[in-house]
Amino acid sequence: MQVRAKKHLGQHFLKDENIAKKIADTLSLDHCDTIIEIGPGMGVLTKYLLDKPAKLIAMDIDKESIEYLNTSFRAQFTKNETLKNFEVVEADFLKEDVLKIVDQQQFAVIGNFPYNISTQIVFKTLENRAYVPEFAGMFQKEVAKRICADPGSKVYGITSVLTQAFYKAEYLFTVKPEVFNPPPKVESGVLRLTRRENFSLDCDEKLFFKVVKTAFNQRRKTIRNSLKSLNLSKDLTTDEIFSKRPEQLSVSEFIVLTQKIDADAV
Repeated sequence: MQVRAKKHLGQHFLKDENIAKKIADTLSLDHCDTIIEIGPGMGVLTKYLLDKPAKLIAMDIDKESIEYLNTSFRAQFTKNETLKNFEVVEADFLKEDVLKIVDQQQFAVIGNFPYNISTQIVFKTLENRAYVPEFAGMFQKEVAKRICADPGSKVYGITSVLTQAFYKAEYLFTVKPEVFNPPPKVESGVLRLTRRENFSLDCDEKLFFKVVKTAFNQRRKTIRNSLKSLNLSKDLTTDEIFSKRPEQLSVSEFIVLTQKIDADAV
């Protein structure tokens, strides 16, 4: 049985075994013993994840992929004891209550992600960061670079700041289109996120998200002008930090900015 790559699901099946193994090996599993793989397709990454000392949950919304993993794929591993820790779930990671699936346990997230929902997968991970100590996956190269970008970079933005507030982000390697079936029109990039030990912000979290998003919505303006909609006091906006543009601020500076805005509202 073969699984057809479906354009509407953004599927590009990885066919390079070496790259699949490299992606699987990015996980340390130091702080969890469960893995959720998103979009396993025909299992090229899945089979290397089965070698890990962890329960593997392969999650897909493609019924054809689910059927393949439960039949042809399992048949290849009938003598492999690790399949006792292998579960195939037909579900949408973005809509599913994943904490129920992992029974409120710590888990890693990994996958060759559909490009059209890859950023949403990161934000869903951020929502569940208390349970996700590590994350690794394949993205469109420019998206992976954006997530891992440093302050001052042209691609440094909302996703960079919000992700790096809670995770150490590392761009690992680039993947050429020809190792996929069908090949995408762009290069891909593999990244790894490792949760920071202190992943609670030293400021109001809801306000932090609002400040970051509002600032970058007008990224060419200074913070003073991009945050005008927050109705900040004139005394506050004379602070030097308000003269900078959003891409010039590090995560820690955005935290300080949020603290100043919060104090000003009291």
